[in-house]
Amino acid sequence: MAYAVIAHYRCAPEDVALVRESLLRMREHTRAEPGNREYVVHTDAADPNAFLLYEVYTDRAGFEAHAASAHFAEHIVGVIRPRLLDRRVTFAEVL
Repeated sequence: MAYAVIAHYRCAPEDVALVRESLLRMREHTRAEPGNREYVVHTDAADPNAFLLYEVYTDRAGFEAHAASAHFAEHIVGVIRPRLLDRRVTFAEVL
């Protein structure tokens, strides 16, 4: 069963450009992963400091491989998470 991730990120105004750049780089790397079906990055129309990610993987193992990747460690763990003021993540199975 396909596995989805919906992430809500919010950062300080001075970090928006760097977080956006890292998210777009993550999109490039993630879309090339064999277990990834979709990786969409959004900005919140009401809050320019907020982002929404919608990700779909072939299964949970596909997501776990993604989370163990070098680009995840570099961009998400190394750049994005330290700059977040708020982070909410929902995991779901696609019907």
